[in-house]
Amino acid sequence: MASSSELDKRPAVDPHEEPSHEWGWHGQLPKGTRIAGWLSAIFCFLMLIGNHHGQTENIWLVASGVSIIALLLWDAARRKKPWRS
Repeated sequence: MASSSELDKRPAVDPHEEPSHEWGWHGQLPKGTRIAGWLSAIFCFLMLIGNHHGQTENIWLVASGVSIIALLLWDAARRKKPWRS
């Protein structure tokens, strides 16, 4: 057996485990997620217009819309000031 100082070169990512790596996409679609979040929040507030017999539906819709907006604003602040160790 001959000793060699060269190592076998292997790809960092196995294309069988992550096929999207072959054609260059490997992400989470952050811009599309933010757009969907804003549209969902707007849709929650638009659903307030309707035939509601009680206020329970309105409370849940407002709470959901405000929660989505709070998460989107938190994400915007996080992107503006990245965490540093």
